[in-house]
Amino acid sequence: MSSYQKELEKYRDIDEDEILRTLSPEELEQLDCELQEMDPENMLLPAGLRQRDQTKKSPTGPLDRDALLQYLEQQALEVKERDDLVPFTGEKKGKPFIQPKREIPAQEQITLEPELEEALSHATDAEMCDIAAILGMYTLMSNKQYYDAICSGEICNTEGISSVVQPDKYKPVPDEPPNPTNIEEMLKRVRSNDKELEEVNLNNIQDIPIPVLSDLCEAMKTNTYVRSFSLVATKSGDPIANAVADMLRENRSLLSLNIESNFISSTGLMAVLKAVRENATLTELRVDNQRQWPGDAVEMEMATVLEQCPSIVRFGYHFTQQGPRARAANAMTRNNELRRQQKKR
Repeated sequence: MSSYQKELEKYRDIDEDEILRTLSPEELEQLDCELQEMDPENMLLPAGLRQRDQTKKSPTGPLDRDALLQYLEQQALEVKERDDLVPFTGEKKGKPFIQPKREIPAQEQITLEPELEEALSHATDAEMCDIAAILGMYTLMSNKQYYDAICSGEICNTEGISSVVQPDKYKPVPDEPPNPTNIEEMLKRVRSNDKELEEVNLNNIQDIPIPVLSDLCEAMKTNTYVRSFSLVATKSGDPIANAVADMLRENRSLLSLNIESNFISSTGLMAVLKAVRENATLTELRVDNQRQWPGDAVEMEMATVLEQCPSIVRFGYHFTQQGPRARAANAMTRNNELRRQQKKR
């Protein structure tokens, strides 16, 4: 038996209850405080469980954040500012630094012809800047000053080599005007199969109700004159994508479909791609820039659709995987070649 175990043997027969009965109330309170001590080094425990509560005050009520902030601000205003140990007088100590003049060694001095010396001595900073650009000394000026000097036959930099480059002033580009299309009028013309209506452009109209778009896709099923159908940035989701897919299965006159920049998921895109297989007249399809990336399975389906649908000669989507991108490029090259041969016939 080790010495440590022998030391513990003397505590085996101690009566703990008898010891507790002999303790005074103050000693019992001190013992209770000692038992409440937690492990202060355990960072996995919350702060309230790593140390016992040592306050004697009763709680004043629930936390009032505004009242606490007002109290802290009031306490901060009442605290006196600390006086500076050394008051600031504005006195400057030490001598100002003066850059010493460097004398050019004799071997580094360059002598020019008298005519050149006289011409350079009377040259302005702007003329010196152009001369440096002509001689290829691009390190003496900024890139903009250098290229302006060598590309123009006149003096461009009138402020000299050490001037600060000013940003170019560009003409403000006005915002694109809103789409003036009347949704109700457009829906009526599509339903009536108007002969003069060949393009339905609802781009950037973001407040079109879903039922109205669904009715428009339903009307497109029987329309025979519309050649282009565009729903760019209309906040269209999977319900509209399913309506567009149903429209493609029945419409045989539409040539161009654009549903870019919408909220269509991979499920909606798969529905549109499956419907494109059943449509032999569509020549252009654009589905890029959706809210979320459709996934590898959708990109593989896009490549398969382009391979099985020779009528599509323009496809708008940025592939992220090399395999589908290469297949789609080969399919588009083949489809355009077939279209060119058909036009020759």
